[in-house]
Amino acid sequence: MILKNGIVFTDAGKFARLDVQLQNGRIARVAPAGSLEGDETLDAADAYITPGFVDIHIHGSKGADFCDADGAAVETMCEYLGSQGVTSFCGTTMAFDEEILSGVIDAAKPYFEKEGCGAVLRGINMEGPFINKAKKGAQAEKYVMTPDIGMFDRLFDRAGGRIRLVDLAPEVDGAVPFIRHASEKCTVSIAHTCATYEQAKAGFAAGASHVTHLFNAMPPFAHRDPGVVGAASDDAAHVEMISDGIHLHPAVVRSVFRWFGAERVCLISDSMRAAGMPNGVYSLGGQTVYMTDGKATLEDGTIAGSATCLAECFRRAVSFGVPLEDALAAATANPARAAGLYGEVGSLTPGKRADVLVLDRSLHPVHIFIGGRKTK
Repeated sequence: MILKNGIVFTDAGKFARLDVQLQNGRIARVAPAGSLEGDETLDAADAYITPGFVDIHIHGSKGADFCDADGAAVETMCEYLGSQGVTSFCGTTMAFDEEILSGVIDAAKPYFEKEGCGAVLRGINMEGPFINKAKKGAQAEKYVMTPDIGMFDRLFDRAGGRIRLVDLAPEVDGAVPFIRHASEKCTVSIAHTCATYEQAKAGFAAGASHVTHLFNAMPPFAHRDPGVVGAASDDAAHVEMISDGIHLHPAVVRSVFRWFGAERVCLISDSMRAAGMPNGVYSLGGQTVYMTDGKATLEDGTIAGSATCLAECFRRAVSFGVPLEDALAAATANPARAAGLYGEVGSLTPGKRADVLVLDRSLHPVHIFIGGRKTK
């Protein structure tokens, strides 16, 4: 398949008028517009050609949750995400005990790297249980515990090394030695935390490199008390942001891109099972969630993840005034780098997987290729 004359988002993070050849499930060539010929072509002259979106923090969608520990739930997520242009994702767990998390991993294992179901499950983001109860958000307090290296290693091995990220509060007992250990195996992210600037800096010094949903479930940034946000500005390789317009004000979304630079921001959905569903009552981490007009909350009003797909979070970021190139990098290349996936996905580099979107001028996908297979 040759995608001709498209406005291609290159691996340099810029747009150029180019042709893209997909062959044997890979990006075969990227060449000047009009220079590639073949038996099967698609004229993309009025469209953007971009990498597929990569969501490294997603709990559920379309009525399914990754923690349902059920293959059918994973398949539902894969199908829905793939239909929206999310071609790779990390299923994200909640605060649970080892037995429950083991069941989640066992249900997920047959789907790691599985083709033909839609979006491809690339691994696990282990959000909890090693967090601060005071900033638990929608996590169930009864499962919150201090970092346990043995438990993490057993789960990591059970997943065949597919835990891509593990999240924790750097100020809790045992966090620093845990970070030193876990950062040798995967990305360590600061999350659900009351850490001071100094405590967060200690976490980064120990090997943490990522921050989960910046500003949410952490102390606010203040000019004499910069906290986790200030420490992340100094030291984080990447920070996550939920740009649904509910978790953060649009001015904050714009400011984070200017402050951190487009290369350090990862857009995520943090969506739960209500994404792609009508208003109603749902669940997350064993707790009841009420979703009304895109806002998901616990009974006490605590925001409980989002109900917005990453593809829509990307479009909203652009509508908030984030430059298109910056928002695209934050939804593709940056999360792929943060989760150790960039060798395979996140850009239209020859040799990588042919996970490719053809977007119209409203930034909705009109054609979707996953592993070179046209799904829309």
